[in-house]
Amino acid sequence: MAPELRVLVIDDAREQRLALESVLTREGFSVQSAGDGETGLSLAESFDPGLVVLDLGLPGIDGTEVCRRLRVFSDAYVIMLTARDDEIDKVVGLAVGADDYVTKPYSARELVARIGAMLRRPRQGDVVDATVAPEAPTRREFGRLMIDPPSREVRRDGVEVHLTRLEFDLLDTLSARPSMVFTRGQLIEQVWGPGWFGDEHVVDVHMKNLRAKIDTSGTVSFVKTVRGVGYRFDRAGGEPPSD
Repeated sequence: MAPELRVLVIDDAREQRLALESVLTREGFSVQSAGDGETGLSLAESFDPGLVVLDLGLPGIDGTEVCRRLRVFSDAYVIMLTARDDEIDKVVGLAVGADDYVTKPYSARELVARIGAMLRRPRQGDVVDATVAPEAPTRREFGRLMIDPPSREVRRDGVEVHLTRLEFDLLDTLSARPSMVFTRGQLIEQVWGPGWFGDEHVVDVHMKNLRAKIDTSGTVSFVKTVRGVGYRFDRAGGEPPSD
């Protein structure tokens, strides 16, 4: 029997929080909610949710700080709610470990669809079916960069690079087919899943964060922007991007 899917809602707007809790419960999730960041973090430790719906504009410690602290002990998916259609909100939220964002006002249908798409993706540490024969090693080495998909490990100059789930999945997708150009739509389908819908430019934010972690020397760039099209992986590295 599959474990019950747990969702934690952290939002100080009581009516909105209760309405979302009701919708998610009807969809078959086990739901708990909190009206502030401290309570939400405490619940996250005891409830161990698979996904957290987190309001950015919380009283006390805001959603950005909650997400940062959450990432110390939890690999839950995080959808950030922002009241402003403001790129700064989105960039900051994703940079501290959120997986996606939804701008208010939003429809419950949209949010439930986003949650469903996220929970269909494997989480780091998910149990693998022991009856399935393991695949041959697929470690990839590109000069100073090593990518090991089975262990979800990345090393640069022998030092482990800590990537978020989405950052790793993007790097894995690109590096599996070096020199192939992927459009944002193709990356969304490969990494977020075919059921995802929203702003495709979310790819750009995660790609920027990925580059900051693997292209640290400032002299090489493994992830290339193909203007007007999308992204590709350069197996040799090269001049850093100008964008």
